[in-house]
Amino acid sequence: MFFSKNAVEWLIVGLGNPGKKYENTHHNAGFLALDYLAQKLSVQVSRAKFDALTAQATFAGHKVLLMKPQTFMNLSGQAVYKAANFYKIPESQVLVLYDDISLQPGRLRIRLKGSAGGHNGIKSIIAGIGDEFPRIKIGVGERRGGEADLADFVLSQFSKQDKEAIGARFDDICAAAELIVKGQAAQAMNLYNG
Repeated sequence: MFFSKNAVEWLIVGLGNPGKKYENTHHNAGFLALDYLAQKLSVQVSRAKFDALTAQATFAGHKVLLMKPQTFMNLSGQAVYKAANFYKIPESQVLVLYDDISLQPGRLRIRLKGSAGGHNGIKSIIAGIGDEFPRIKIGVGERRGGEADLADFVLSQFSKQDKEAIGARFDDICAAAELIVKGQAAQAMNLYNG
């Protein structure tokens, strides 16, 4: 089922890198969370459109486009810009789910706008649509000394423990996303930040 061009009211974007090689890496926390939301909504994020895999659904009473950009992380903004421009969606109705290395695994931080904080996927989205979009940061922890540099860490596989800690918050991420889409972001922050 695909809605008419003007029917989509929100974009919900999970960030990550495409391909089997990156499936369970720290940088793909956004993809994993989006897949979980899609499963709850009984849709598959599999339609190729806007340099992304997409699915349309009704969520929190709104028509939404779920997106997993396929441009690789550093160019995520291209896909987001194309979809937002096509559907005439303001940046305040683009919700982004992504990994954050400054938070412990499973910690969440919800923000309504702000800088990229060194995250290249967010930097790319800001370049495409501006910085006033809501986001749910998913803690993946910091590199622990064994990884030579940041790129090695974010592209490394989750430990079993970290993956479980993050997966345990997927229901909270979905609940927070629902509140944000309903216009209740302050409540989402109060309930789920931390």
